[in-house]
Amino acid sequence: MSLFRKKRIEVMTGANARKSELKKVLGATDLIMLGLGAMVGTGIFVLTGVGAVQAGPALALSFILAASACALAALCYSEFASMIPVAGSGYTYSYATLGELVAWIVGWSLIAEYGLATAAVSVGWSGYFQSLIGGFGLHLPTALTAAPGVNAAGETTLFNLPAFVIMMAITSVLALGIRESKRINNLLVVIKIAVILLVIAVGIWYVKPENFEPYAPFGVSGVVSAAALVFFAFLGFDAVSSAAEEVRQPQRDLPIGLIGSLLICAVLYALVATIATGIVPFADFRGVDDPIALVFQRAGIDWLAGLVSLAAVTGMMTVILVMGYGLTRVVFAMSRDGLMPGWMSKVDDRQVPVASTWLLGTLSALIAATVPLSALAELINMGTLLAFTIISLSVPVLRRTRPDLKRAFKVPAPWVLGPLSVVICLILMFNLALETWIAFMIWLAIGLVFYFGYSRRHAKLENLH
Repeated sequence: MSLFRKKRIEVMTGANARKSELKKVLGATDLIMLGLGAMVGTGIFVLTGVGAVQAGPALALSFILAASACALAALCYSEFASMIPVAGSGYTYSYATLGELVAWIVGWSLIAEYGLATAAVSVGWSGYFQSLIGGFGLHLPTALTAAPGVNAAGETTLFNLPAFVIMMAITSVLALGIRESKRINNLLVVIKIAVILLVIAVGIWYVKPENFEPYAPFGVSGVVSAAALVFFAFLGFDAVSSAAEEVRQPQRDLPIGLIGSLLICAVLYALVATIATGIVPFADFRGVDDPIALVFQRAGIDWLAGLVSLAAVTGMMTVILVMGYGLTRVVFAMSRDGLMPGWMSKVDDRQVPVASTWLLGTLSALIAATVPLSALAELINMGTLLAFTIISLSVPVLRRTRPDLKRAFKVPAPWVLGPLSVVICLILMFNLALETWIAFMIWLAIGLVFYFGYSRRHAKLENLH
């Protein structure tokens, strides 16, 4: 009963592999759209303001640094995804490489990433939604506008109703199935990319060069600290790998989806960050929930400010959808392996794990309604960085232990890029706040109690060695 027993890759992928209970309906374009759905949204519409306060006009460099860290991890994910096209993302890959205990830690971290990400983006969506309807003179009761606390006007808030409602609405879409979910995601992605390109094309004419001086007012430490925060914006590519079992040609399409969507996002983020800090002095973003709308209000382009708010409201829905999808598929894989209760991997006649989808969606909705955004973002990053670190370490390990395995995609220079990815992820982790570390350790301790109390005894041993 070793803590480091591993899943047999041949059992998962060979001729005798168990027939998947999920539909294979996704192609390369769908995967790129899933990645864009998850990544293009929060980073531009919410975190631009928070990051600008930390890095100043050098925020574009923070986005590039975060994207570079993700790019190295994306290469590692691509090798695994093309080799083990099975649901579960980093959880499944680490189970086959480093063993069950490490896989549990990765899976538990991914649950924090996806579950809290859906909640955090729902909170950001709520801010933009309220800004949008406020333009029409409509306002919710103050008590229903935010998590329990006191707002900037000194008024008491009790429950974030818009965040709760959008989370439950997206959950209902996920419960319909992957084919319906991808159609809605693709439509909304086209809308928000079109608006972002318009933002870039129009905004460049209103940039004031004097706003770029000093370019990095807080030095390298400010750029790195902001990168650790905006790293959250690039989490979508790892949700793409969770779709592996529903891809028609995973060996070819998964690397395209992972790397392609990341590159597109990195370019868009750097351009928008440069324009935003060129129009509005970075210090003015402090405490602003809808920074891009503010940019065009300052520029006097009110029609575009309203369009940005509309794009944020629609676009951030795709982030919630893709992250919620990733959460259900990781839990599905863990349940199928016996590490979570068996009912969580039961599918209905549309091949959707509908019971777990509704449970996880409802829990995320309640978190969104009752926990402030500031308490969510960095905890999400910690879980993600830990997962990325382990997956980046796993590639060179599996190259040495299983050189015989067929790899449709290979990380170039794995003994260099794998460790380099680990180092960058660790640097970003150590730039997170002490409170984040404490909160994550509490989350991890809860997970280990569950593992030793339930999962270790219920693991399905026929697939292990």
